[in-house]
Amino acid sequence: MADLSRRTALQVAGLGAVTATVGAVGLWRTAVGQDRQPADSGAQLSEPEVLSSVGGRLDVELVAASGVRLAGRQTQALGYAGTSPGPTLRVSPGDTLRVRLTNRLSAATNLHTHGLHVSPQGQGDNPFRMVAPGESAQYEFAIPHEHPAGTFWYHPHHHGTVADQVFGGLFGALIVAGQRDPDLPERLLTVSDITLDAAGVPAAPSLPEVMTGREGALVLVNGMHRPRISLTAGVVERWRVVNACVSRFLRLQLDGHQLGLLGIDGQALASPTRVETVTLAPGNRADLVVTSSGAGSHALRTLPVSRGGMGMMGGNHTSAEAVLAEVRVDDSSRSPRVVPPQRSWPDRVLPDLRKRAVDRRRRITFTMGMGMGMGMRPQGMTFGFDGREFDPERVDQDPRLGTVEEWTIANATPMDHPFHLHVWPMQIVQGPEAPADGRPDWRDVVIVPANAAVRVRIAFADFGGRTVYHCHLLDHEDRGMMGVVRATG
Repeated sequence: MADLSRRTALQVAGLGAVTATVGAVGLWRTAVGQDRQPADSGAQLSEPEVLSSVGGRLDVELVAASGVRLAGRQTQALGYAGTSPGPTLRVSPGDTLRVRLTNRLSAATNLHTHGLHVSPQGQGDNPFRMVAPGESAQYEFAIPHEHPAGTFWYHPHHHGTVADQVFGGLFGALIVAGQRDPDLPERLLTVSDITLDAAGVPAAPSLPEVMTGREGALVLVNGMHRPRISLTAGVVERWRVVNACVSRFLRLQLDGHQLGLLGIDGQALASPTRVETVTLAPGNRADLVVTSSGAGSHALRTLPVSRGGMGMMGGNHTSAEAVLAEVRVDDSSRSPRVVPPQRSWPDRVLPDLRKRAVDRRRRITFTMGMGMGMGMRPQGMTFGFDGREFDPERVDQDPRLGTVEEWTIANATPMDHPFHLHVWPMQIVQGPEAPADGRPDWRDVVIVPANAAVRVRIAFADFGGRTVYHCHLLDHEDRGMMGVVRATG
């Protein structure tokens, strides 16, 4: 696959990007009226149904189908069990999660438990399974007793349909609760985006939107448009935030407040770190401590995030600023709640792999090129790693169980890409996201900036078998930016 020159990429993508942006706004205006807000704007935030394990087991039936309520109206968007987001699955370390997945879509699907350290084989977190339309399949996830507590999520992962199905509304949160979790009120905020036509059908992306990664005209929290979150002054809460967008980057800020970062991607910190903003690529999650102060109304917003090239005349594509929710704080004389002391939480902190010997080093590079159609006519961009598109029959990386590897993930393209590895978490060793204070930082989605590289270390422990790594701009994954990793004993 020949590399695409920056100049060609800009020419091909730039003109279409303007069309795509105008088209998205047009679709939204057609759907709701140019001067009308969605019906539920400003309504009190509601959360998905929570299904919790009992006696070490959670049995769930998830039906993937169209026809859910979004932004206050009935649509033909997709959901699990009739809602988008789907129900929140709450389990504990050592539990078994059993899911019966029924496919009532017109395309094949499957199920991925994003971020869980579980087996990728058989009925586990197996991205190579296919559930055809009209069929059902049984999944079983045995969660290790030593699994870290934190916030995870689930979504489809059948190659070629992932972006359409997640954009359409197929996703839900998955929480691993720890025995020593902070005793704080919790909220779940699942952020997604979608574009709907006048009939309430999710819009198909243009080729330029596929090339840059589609972003919806409508940004939602728990399927609601700019909901209201009511807080009491001085009361501390824990917010679990999931970026379930296909391509949109989030940079979270709560006006007038500092945030306490408890962890990203389910890997809890020993104590919260005070931050002004938190950046989440698609697939990332953040656990935040929010201390409300001062009565009044404040905006929870995502600030602009430049995510690299492909724009006209060399400009960058930017995930735009948007207000996610209105936070209303009421005065109260109640005493503030405090986070439990460091000695009692979390249950488990992952080891620092910088203190371990490295058994093997690898270099993996994001690459993009021009695809050719019939008669050698340009057919748009192709996506891959190391110049090769995804091939499910080929093994790209072959680590051995019980070893620690250091991967340099390079990006030879003019735009940022989020790198996601299934099953085994990654510790950032070097890169722009590495903490300045030197603390260990574990992720399952790592942002790799344009024309740059990051280094991560991975302990290949507990589970062997085949799984994948890929770009979490899901349009890119579906076009081939994915590789196969097989761990053997």
